[in-house]
Amino acid sequence: MMAKNYYEILGVDKNASADDLKSAYRTLAKKYHPDLYTTASEEEKKKAEETFKEINHAYDVLSDPQKKAAYDTYGDENGPTGAGGFGGFGGQGGGFGFNMDDIFSSIFDTFGGGGRTSRANSAMRGKDILTAVSITFDEAAFGVQRIVSIRRVENCPDCKGTGAKDGTAFKTCTKCGGRGAVKTSQRTPFGVFTTDSVCPDCKGKGKIITETCKTCGGQGRTEKTRDVKINIPAGIDNGQHITYQGEGHGGANGGPNGSLVVEIRVQPHKLFTRSGNNLYVTVPISFVEATLGTTLKIPTLYGVHELKVPEGTQSGTEFKIKNCGMKNVRGNDKGDLIVKVSVEVPKSVSREQKELLKKLADSSEEKQYPRKKAYEEAAKSVTSKK
Repeated sequence: MMAKNYYEILGVDKNASADDLKSAYRTLAKKYHPDLYTTASEEEKKKAEETFKEINHAYDVLSDPQKKAAYDTYGDENGPTGAGGFGGFGGQGGGFGFNMDDIFSSIFDTFGGGGRTSRANSAMRGKDILTAVSITFDEAAFGVQRIVSIRRVENCPDCKGTGAKDGTAFKTCTKCGGRGAVKTSQRTPFGVFTTDSVCPDCKGKGKIITETCKTCGGQGRTEKTRDVKINIPAGIDNGQHITYQGEGHGGANGGPNGSLVVEIRVQPHKLFTRSGNNLYVTVPISFVEATLGTTLKIPTLYGVHELKVPEGTQSGTEFKIKNCGMKNVRGNDKGDLIVKVSVEVPKSVSREQKELLKKLADSSEEKQYPRKKAYEEAAKSVTSKK
């Protein structure tokens, strides 16, 4: 089976910068995060979860210089190991008495000045929290505040994220001498390779806990509920996101918190539909109103507006009421309200009304119906050819 292309998964090219990778990842992660599919079908949930895992894995590889170098060279982040071994040696040493996969795996572990050992204690940004808030159409038009309750992982307040009692119950790891890494030498036909690998005793931390923190059980992390006030600006549209930096899960080893990303879901309106900042409404009028003209009282978000409909107005005619649409979320200007009139023909009429309509038809002139006349002439030209 051919491995999936990580660049295609994120929708970027091989020359994408770190910022481009991060932007593409965040956009896709927001779209496929499992928290947004709680009400979806089981099939949709499973598909979103699989896609989310693919996105995370692709970003994990391409955002790591070591893994990216291996992936670009061998098509696998694990180097020749993942790509099926080194050609000509059979992937298992080819009779040399050593494992080529182990050698190259060790070599790639040391790229970037220490490889995995350098990341064991490095500051790591906390994960983002994704949630959704439902608001009414009017709330979207004028803005509203909401309180969002979230569960987030934070550093334990008692041990300050160390996992040790009082944050001080440590001793220096004797195996690595506090380095967090141990050196390993391996003799090969190419010479002796000396590599650093993560210390198996302290897991790269250089310290070993002598007494664990009772609050977090040595994990260094606790989960807490937090209420966050969300300010939703006027003019926000359905599906847009608001990001609050630092309100996501806590970072590790002194790293910054992640972000809280709130997707806004706007409920449909009974009358209006929206496209950009313009609003649209269809207003039924009678045949008589369309013929003689009328004045309509049009409800808008900002009050009632009187709209003059001239005589002879055709069904489907649109009128624009300026500055009665949605507010621009990034400014003070507003869109327009587009009013479309729809001429409604009565489904039944009385005998008296029929007589009046017949008199109207008898007194009508051909020039009063130019579109009808144009159609009839075109129809004649078609039938005359047969």
